Amino acid sequence: MLLLDCSAESDVMSHLLESGTAVNVSADAFVQSPAHLAAHGGHAFFLLWQLQTGANLNQQDWLGEAPIHKAAKAGSLECLTFLVASHASIDLRNKNGQTAEDLAWAFGFLECAQFLMTVKHIQNKKAQPSYTLHDDNLLTEPSSLKRACESRRPISKKRMKSSDTKSLSSERL
Repeated sequence: MLLLDCSAESDVMSHLLESGTAVNVSADAFVQSPAHLAAHGGHAFFLLWQLQTGANLNQQDWLGEAPIHKAAKAGSLECLTFLVASHASIDLRNKNGQTAEDLAWAFGFLECAQFLMTVKHIQNKKAQPSYTLHDDNLLTEPSSLKRACESRRPISKKRMKSSDTKSLSSERL
């Protein structure tokens, strides 16, 4: 595979198209696919095209880095956005044990690091349902807790309005 001159997106595309590079094939010793090169160069348009043609989002190169690592090292928020929206794994670690977020922090791309941190937080929140303990000492999800509490409420009693409670307290005096 050709090492690319990252001066313009059109140059990147033409080099890869001329060489007839397949989507997930790497022809160099560094095992970098066209998606790696596009992400490293910050070429969001070309990366999007690669993603739409079936590029492996989590393919790792000789450093153990996937396209998301390359985009984080380049500080390309646009490429990171495409990769995250296409369900690239943000938890992949390179051979040094670093995630894309770690690399963004290390290279000083704070906006990229904060974006990845927020995505990780949201994904973790969705993956782990929050459970609560109620009086039967059973773990239940919050949505079922409301139904459980409502079913224990006596049906014959009505809630009193604040004006009714004032009149009751004045009658007792």
